[in-house]
Amino acid sequence: MQHPIDQTRLMDEARALVAAALKAGADAADVVAATGVSLGVEMREGKLEESERSEADDVTLRVFCGHRVASVSSNDFREGATLAERAVAMARVAPEDPFAGLVPASELASEFTDLELLDDVQVDAEVLTERAREAEAAALAVQGVSRSGGASASFRLAGMVLATSEGFCGGYLVSRHGVSATAVAGDGTAMERDYDFDSRGFLGDLADPREIGRRAGERAVARLNPRKLSTRTADIVYEPRAARSLLGHFAGAINGAAIARGTSFLKERMGERLFREGITITDDPTRPRGPASRPFDGEGRPVAPLVLVEDGVLKTWLLDTPAARELGLAPNGRASRGGAGTSPSTTNLTLSPGTRSQEEMLAEIGTGLLVTDLIGHGVNGVTGDYSRGASGFWIEDGAIAYPVSEITIAGNLIPMFASLEAGSDLDTRSAYQVPSLLLKGLTIAGE
Repeated sequence: MQHPIDQTRLMDEARALVAAALKAGADAADVVAATGVSLGVEMREGKLEESERSEADDVTLRVFCGHRVASVSSNDFREGATLAERAVAMARVAPEDPFAGLVPASELASEFTDLELLDDVQVDAEVLTERAREAEAAALAVQGVSRSGGASASFRLAGMVLATSEGFCGGYLVSRHGVSATAVAGDGTAMERDYDFDSRGFLGDLADPREIGRRAGERAVARLNPRKLSTRTADIVYEPRAARSLLGHFAGAINGAAIARGTSFLKERMGERLFREGITITDDPTRPRGPASRPFDGEGRPVAPLVLVEDGVLKTWLLDTPAARELGLAPNGRASRGGAGTSPSTTNLTLSPGTRSQEEMLAEIGTGLLVTDLIGHGVNGVTGDYSRGASGFWIEDGAIAYPVSEITIAGNLIPMFASLEAGSDLDTRSAYQVPSLLLKGLTIAGE
C-alpha cells in the first residue's frame, strides 16, 4: 500500500484556512487537519471474515474574537470560506473565556527532531491475512483450546497538521502495525476466553503472530474451571496488562484541567510523597518509535521529557496553556488537540521498573491474588475510591494455585499508590508502559 498522504498539501490548505478566518474577522485562529488510511482483516476458524480499508479526513478551525472562542469541523477543505464565516459568527456570541488564546510566537516550537514515526514497509490485504491466519492457527494448536474467538491484523497511517495565526505550521506522519488473537477454551457454560496482541510503529518491532496466538491460547486454557473467593483482605500483584489501568488513574488525577476544576483527589498533593522511595514516573514524547511520540504538542509548543514522580514525590501536573493560565503555572507541552480545543494529556507514560520479577513478588506475598483482567470503571476521581471487577489466579505458597473470577477489588488510590512496588517486567506494547505491580492489603469482595 502506497503512502497516500500529501503532507505539503495539508499544510498549504491549513494555512489558507487560517488566513480565511482572519479575513472573516477573527483576531486569531488555528487549524488542525487530521487524515488517515487504515487496512484491516479479521479471520475466524481459518476463513477470512472481514477485510476493510478506510480513509478519513477531518479539519477543525478554531477562532478567537477577543476572549470568545468557537470551533467548527468539516471533512472538506473546500468549505474554507464558509467554515471561517460560520466560526467567527459563533465566536462573537460565545461567552468569554479568560484563559483561552493561542501560544505566543516566541513560545512555539521551531525545530523538529526525527522521532522515527513512519515505517516505509508496504502492506496489503494478503500480507495482513497471512499474519492473522498464523496467529489464529497458533492459538488453535494449543492443547485445550476448543475454538477461535478470531484473529486480526491491521495497518494504519495517520497524518496530523497544525497551523496557527501566530506563524506556526507543522505536521507529522505516524504508522501503526497490529496483530491480535482471541482463543476460547472449554465448552458450554464452562467456556473461558482470553487474548493477546501487539501493536508497533515499525513492522520489524512487531511480535511474531504465531507467538501472539500461542500466548492467547495458553491464557485461555489457564482460565478454565475458575473458583470464587470469599470476601477477604490480601496482597495483590497486577500483571502489566492490568497494571496499565492504575497508571491511567494516576494520569487522570494529575490532569491540569481536573486540578483547576477541583475534581481530582490529588489536587492538594503537589510536592508530597505519593509512592514509596524509588518509584519514578516519566512522560516522554521524544522517544524514538514511541506509540505516542510527537515533535510538538497540540498547541505547537516544543516537547521534552517530563518527570512526573521522582523518588516517589509528585513533581508537576500535566498542563496545556488554558489549564496553566488558570492555575498560574507555566505550560509544559502536554496539550492534546481534539475537537473544539485542547486538553492536557500524557504521551509515552512510563512507570520505571524495579528489580524483582513477578515470580519473586508472588513468592514474597506467599498467599494472595494475581490479577490478569479488570472489568468496569469504578474509580471516583474526586475521592480516589477504587472498585473494579477482576479475575486472575489465587496464589498459595508463592505460586499459582487456581484461577478465580467474579471478584471485586476495593480500596482507595492514595494508600494503594503508597504501597505500590514495581516489578522488573516492563511491558512496552502501549503508550502506558508499566511492569507488574504489587499492592498490599486490598479488600477482595467475593461470595
